[in-house]
Amino acid sequence: MGTIVVVGSSNVDLTAYCERFPGDGETRPGTAFVQGFGGKGANQAVMMARLGAPVTFVGRVGDDALGIEVLTNLRGNGIDTSHVRLTAGTSTGVAPIWVDERGVNRILVVPGANGRLTPADVTEAVSAITDAAVVVAQLETPQDATRTAFEWARRVGAVTVLNPAPAAPLVPGLVEVVDWLIPNESEFAVLFGAAPTPDAVLTAAGTCGGRLIVTVGERGALVVEDSRLVEVAAPVAKAVDTTGAGDAFVGGFAVGLARGWDGVGAARYGCVCGALSVLAQGAQSSFPTAAEVEAGYASS
Repeated sequence: MGTIVVVGSSNVDLTAYCERFPGDGETRPGTAFVQGFGGKGANQAVMMARLGAPVTFVGRVGDDALGIEVLTNLRGNGIDTSHVRLTAGTSTGVAPIWVDERGVNRILVVPGANGRLTPADVTEAVSAITDAAVVVAQLETPQDATRTAFEWARRVGAVTVLNPAPAAPLVPGLVEVVDWLIPNESEFAVLFGAAPTPDAVLTAAGTCGGRLIVTVGERGALVVEDSRLVEVAAPVAKAVDTTGAGDAFVGGFAVGLARGWDGVGAARYGCVCGALSVLAQGAQSSFPTAAEVEAGYASS
């Protein structure tokens, strides 16, 4: 298996649990608080590494105590951090998260150093990578840096995967270098101006290279490949906390691609990762082991 390169964000998650979310101007008691590691890029990278894939991370952290903790966590998960830069005078990204008793979450992301990633950073990083199989990015770091990474990936024959989250319009030239676009339902609506019905998803796929996956929560994913739409069901799971489930899906999907699987097979693998991740609290802390995923995939 070749290396999976993740160009993306790393945050410290500050998660508060409550019975219900407060309304405007309302103060309510929480039931628990947990500090953990997150950021969509780091989450996806950790899921990949947990599945046994070689992963290289390209990004930035602040020159604060949280930045050192983030780097230590990534390295502890077996991820190559030689291309993560310390950024002077800037905080590491943080994400305050609320989770209610239903397992539903609300997340506010403060990007900090993540927003300082540049095309030059990416160019320097990828010049040292010789065995990339898949390059993955999200929208928590600047899109011009992502475009630079994907243009390089096209030149070296690596597959590109963009998770357009959080939802935002894409900069010119980016979608042309995306092999797999993976929005969720709300992100699909922002990008394409419609709910992700099967017809709308097929139409949208035709405008973005023909390969599109829309994750639809506990129902699984809609996969378009070779002009054919396939509904991939997710394993049934009683959600404790849905934080990071989408990232677990993307991580599993990228590993499937790196193994040479087609989009449907890789999406099935990603659905197992996502479903297992909702069974515990937190993002990275909830991600399943490789053995758990393999067992779930075999029975799905």
